[in-house]
Amino acid sequence: MAAARRADLIREADRYRRIREAEEAHRASSRGQDHEGPVSRNRSRFVRAA
Repeated sequence: MAAARRADLIREADRYRRIREAEEAHRASSRGQDHEGPVSRNRSRFVRAA
């Protein structure tokens, strides 16, 4: 019984580790992509009142 539980825990830990690695890889690949256009540095930091 203990051996079966241990094997189950090992499989669960392996699945959790693979999911975390996939999430980290996805974050790393999307980090290099620019989702928005470049921000203009010429603009004033404050918005003009209407």
